[in-house]
Amino acid sequence: MWKETREREFGNVRPNLFRSRISKSRASSIQLSNYKEILSSHRGSVNSLQVDLTEGRYLLAGASDATVAVYDVQRPTDYEGHGLIAKHRSLFAINKQHEHGHKYAISSAIWYPIDTGLFVTGSYDHHINVWDTNTRQVVMNFRLPGKVYRNAMSSIARSHMLIAAGTEDVQVRLCDIGSGAFAHTLSGHRDGVMSLEWSTSSEWVLVTGGCDGAIRFWDIRRAGCFCVLDQSHSQFGRRPPLLVRPTANKKSSSGGQSSGGKVRAPQRKANGNGLKLHAVGRISSQVKTAKQRSHPGMLSSHDRATGHYGVVTGLKMTEDGMYLLSAGSDSRLRLWDIESGCNTLVNFETTRLQSSKALQIAVSDDSSLAFVPCMTTTKVFDMWSGQTKSTFRGHYENVNCCWYNALDQELYTGGNDWQILVWSPSKLVSDEADEMRNGQAVAIDQDNWSD
Repeated sequence: MWKETREREFGNVRPNLFRSRISKSRASSIQLSNYKEILSSHRGSVNSLQVDLTEGRYLLAGASDATVAVYDVQRPTDYEGHGLIAKHRSLFAINKQHEHGHKYAISSAIWYPIDTGLFVTGSYDHHINVWDTNTRQVVMNFRLPGKVYRNAMSSIARSHMLIAAGTEDVQVRLCDIGSGAFAHTLSGHRDGVMSLEWSTSSEWVLVTGGCDGAIRFWDIRRAGCFCVLDQSHSQFGRRPPLLVRPTANKKSSSGGQSSGGKVRAPQRKANGNGLKLHAVGRISSQVKTAKQRSHPGMLSSHDRATGHYGVVTGLKMTEDGMYLLSAGSDSRLRLWDIESGCNTLVNFETTRLQSSKALQIAVSDDSSLAFVPCMTTTKVFDMWSGQTKSTFRGHYENVNCCWYNALDQELYTGGNDWQILVWSPSKLVSDEADEMRNGQAVAIDQDNWSD
């Protein structure tokens, strides 16, 4: 780190590159925190975790005892061990005794993407509640036809306020906060939908993983899914780099002149879109033949393609929206190239995954590391090689969810032991003690929420 700092002072490293290197170095040194502890308010397994996307400060947690709680991960409630260990108690917790609280397990809890004034919870009691953070009251309620396995909102949406809900019903439903009604449904899965994820590059694209083993891509502006991932449709490794201009094009453009003395541009068509001067790698023959098929029987066969043998229990898209990581009840992790729809054949080392409930996977901000709940441990995989970088052991029972906070390079995990553990870069406890003595972590804001 000192070498990077010196290079930055001399102007040899740009600020963005310096920041990414420091973040990567801190993320690779994560371990069970020796200076921060979250005191769980739950009396059941923690199923969902999310830090708000606006300030990176408030951790929202949902548990199977129908409790949802909010923790401030930046300002501790108190200290222990002569000020060496910061304790973070919940700012508030809502349980089933609340007038409008959930009656059964909360499977998913998410923040409203652009404001901490609202959060959304989904439960096995067939309801999705939209809560006002300031008043702790339900401002909107959606009744679903079955247990809610997962709900999600797009972090980049500017044209809609839709909550995508995956339930034990075969249809994915889109709940509109603006109107308080269901916008429409997405039909195609043959069994319940246990996992779903919005695209990080388009506000209109939704990815769903079903109990039928299928991973489907939807454009919510159109009827029907536009892509079904097939595990047998593969390419080796990451996508080739973008070529500015192929050598063949240079030769043809320099030598091919018409009788009128004009240079004729190379006519290369791709998918009927006309002229294409840039090559984005090599398209496999399987993709070409799939696009040429028009026989209804063949289309039906492609529609039955599966991404996993069994239930798709988890989905996570990289920050650039180019790759998708999926987990299944077949205890397999697969990395997909979204543009081509191919399985990249990254061989993630053998591991055991839960098959009875949805898993929440986390990815580092530079998409180089994947944090995956693996029974009682959390494993850190190299995204592009599949190698296990480290294994986190701290929970006494199965781990259900992970959330990576890119602001502090911290990882939060929740499990069946009711606990929420903090994994952070190593830090000398004397630094934390100095901060407390200097009074840097004493005052707490009167108004914690956005209006």
